[in-house]
Amino acid sequence: MSITQHYLLDTYRAQQHGEPAPPAPGAHDWQVAREWRDHRQFRAVVAGRPARGRIRQALGRWLRQWARSTC
Repeated sequence: MSITQHYLLDTYRAQQHGEPAPPAPGAHDWQVAREWRDHRQFRAVVAGRPARGRIRQALGRWLRQWARSTC
């Protein structure tokens, strides 16, 4: 059963029981992504690492090292 079919079945059942319809699939994806990012930043701070820009810093170190090795 696909997600769409499951959603339609849940909507039908809710309508039959007089309950509100469930949220559509993907309706809260951005909220979940934001919460995941916030949690990841929180864990970084608790561990004593910088909360932002870690990937950029790592890429900068890698590029500087690569530039030194090619010269």
